[in-house]
Amino acid sequence: MEAKNSLLKKTKTAGKLLLTGLALFLVFRKIDTAQLWGLAQKIQLIWILPAIVLFILSKVATAIRLNLYFKNIRIRLSEQQNWRLYLIGMFYNLFLPGGIGGDGYKVYLLNKHFKTPVKKLIQAALLDRLGGLVAIFFLLFALFLVVDIQIDFLESGFWNGLMVSGLILTVPAFWLLQKFLFRDFLPSFWPANVWSFAGQLAQLICAWFILLALGIEEKILAYQLVFLLSSIVAVLPLTIGGVGARELVFVYAHTYAGIEETAAVAFSLIFFLISAGISLAGAFIKVDLTENHN
Repeated sequence: MEAKNSLLKKTKTAGKLLLTGLALFLVFRKIDTAQLWGLAQKIQLIWILPAIVLFILSKVATAIRLNLYFKNIRIRLSEQQNWRLYLIGMFYNLFLPGGIGGDGYKVYLLNKHFKTPVKKLIQAALLDRLGGLVAIFFLLFALFLVVDIQIDFLESGFWNGLMVSGLILTVPAFWLLQKFLFRDFLPSFWPANVWSFAGQLAQLICAWFILLALGIEEKILAYQLVFLLSSIVAVLPLTIGGVGARELVFVYAHTYAGIEETAAVAFSLIFFLISAGISLAGAFIKVDLTENHN
C-alpha cells in the first residue's frame, strides 16, 4: 500500500511537471522573448518593495481568516502560531507539490495536537479556499461591468445583468452554502469574509505596484481583471504553483482585454517570484503548538 501511494505521488508530481513545462513552452512560443528581456532590464525596483509588502499583507489577512475558522472548531492558536503554520503550508503547496500539500500538513498537525476530527479540519481548509474564491468572483463581477472586453456577448445587456446579479447574490449564496454545509463555521461568516476581501484587495494593489514597476500606467483594471481570472486557474492543481497556467491566461486574454502580451507575462512571472520568495520562508520556520494559546 505504501509503495502504491509513493508511486501515485511520483506520478502526480511528474504530471504536474509535464503540464508546467508544456504551458511554459506554449507561453514562450507566443511572446517575444527579446522584448521580455528588455522589460526585465527596465524594471523600476522602487515599486517592487511595496508590491512585496502588499503581497505579505494579503497573506496575513487570509491567515487571520483561517484562524477564525479554527476557533469555530475549538482550536486555539495565537496569530503568531497561525501565521507560522500558514507560511509552512505555503511552502508545502509550492515546493512539495507531490507530497502531503499545505492543507494536508495543517490537517495532520492540528489533528495530532488538538485531536480535532479530520472531517472538521478538512471543512475549515475547504471553506478557507471557498472564501477566497468568493471574494475573487465578486471582484470579477464588478470589473466585468467597467472593463471593456472585446467580445460582443460581453457587451450585451444580458451579460451586464448577469454581472449585477452576481454582485447581489454571491455573498448571500455563500451564506446559504455555509449554513447548510459548514454550519459550525457560520458564527465567523462576516468577519471571515471581511478578511477575504481585504486579502484580495491587497493582492490587487500588489498587482498595481508590479504594473508600475513595469512602466504600465494604462488599462490597469483590465490587467487586474485578467489577473483575477488567472488566480482562479492557478488554484486548479494542474501545474507547479500555477506556473504556466497563469501566464497562459494572460497570453490568450490579451487580445480581448486590450493588454500588452509580453508585459502581461512579465507581470505574471514577477508575481510568481514574489509568491515563491515568501513561500520559501516557510522552509526555515517551525511552529510550537505547545505554547499557550490565545
